[in-house]
Amino acid sequence: MALVKLQTEHFRNLSPASVTFSPSINLLFGENGSGKTSVLEAIGYLGLGRSFRVSRHQAVVSHGQQKLTVFGGLDSGMAEDTSVQSGQLSHRVGISRDVSSKETTLRVDGEAVRNLSSLAQHLPVSVIDPGVFDIIAGGPGKRRQFLDWAVFHVEPSFASVWQQCQRVTSQRNQILRTGRIDDALMKVWDSQYTELAERLTKARTETFRLFTNAFNSLLGEIEAPWVEGLKLDFYAGWDSSQSLMDVLKAHREQEQKMGHTLYGPNRADIRLRFQGRPVSETFSRGQQKTLVILMKIAQGMVLSDLGKQVTFLLDDINAELDVGHRAMLAQKLYELRCQVFLTSIEPPRPEELWQNTMPEYRLFHVEHGKLTEE
Repeated sequence: MALVKLQTEHFRNLSPASVTFSPSINLLFGENGSGKTSVLEAIGYLGLGRSFRVSRHQAVVSHGQQKLTVFGGLDSGMAEDTSVQSGQLSHRVGISRDVSSKETTLRVDGEAVRNLSSLAQHLPVSVIDPGVFDIIAGGPGKRRQFLDWAVFHVEPSFASVWQQCQRVTSQRNQILRTGRIDDALMKVWDSQYTELAERLTKARTETFRLFTNAFNSLLGEIEAPWVEGLKLDFYAGWDSSQSLMDVLKAHREQEQKMGHTLYGPNRADIRLRFQGRPVSETFSRGQQKTLVILMKIAQGMVLSDLGKQVTFLLDDINAELDVGHRAMLAQKLYELRCQVFLTSIEPPRPEELWQNTMPEYRLFHVEHGKLTEE
């Protein structure tokens, strides 16, 4: 699927006018504060259910307003779906958030849906902005989030299992914080927790296998001195040579002392090493950027192989990537038939990004929250 129509209401400084996009490449340029990133942020709401910039909905709704709305029209995109005529929408999706009542309304094809997953499954959105490079330098949570985004779109049942596991983990933590352990009660929660952990880990392991296959094929296409010594491993969140139940029993006193769950899928990580040492300690900033780009492309490859088109939001990457890396990223995303939204301050130069084959694209100038196609 690709987002071909976008309309917002009371979303930052964006104009409420409907905008039509290309299912392939969309280039947005304008001065700082013009609303370029806000457009990407609104698109992100339809695929992520939240802002990729801030954690609070209140920061996104227009000043003096209490409710924001984002509506999107999706078509079959670059996929060769002959069942949908050109120009005809496949789905209509929408999200609204009332910040005063803290209520969120989700709609798909005019029908109310309860779960964000029902909305997000139609529009896989992947963000590449200056903050994405924390996947390498940041904590395990960043890498779990990176992996789980792909797992969600690969394994339909993942979202439900993940939510169940979060609730059970919260219950375990409440018991651990009391300081008094009821062995019978803890046994019940441990049983539920380990069963859900195994299901989560199985889904993560399979998606990680698909990801590493795609990633390794990309490494074979580049020439860099660090390729040979690079190794990626999935860590489930505990020593996999033991059952999680045995690990929990052996570390009960430690968990009780800390007051929260220390082992399990909530501690999972992708471990990146070069010659046995963490990449965050051995790679230069430039090498880390290259690695993150390859990881993002590999994610797109996994979903592309499953027949899903990813919508990539590339925000101000000119500030982080040189011309060569921008061209590599743009070319690969075009080859994968992804939908791309790319922002820049200066008018973009498509001939620098796509030196061999010029894709179909639309160019928009953004000023005071209004998009004008050029």
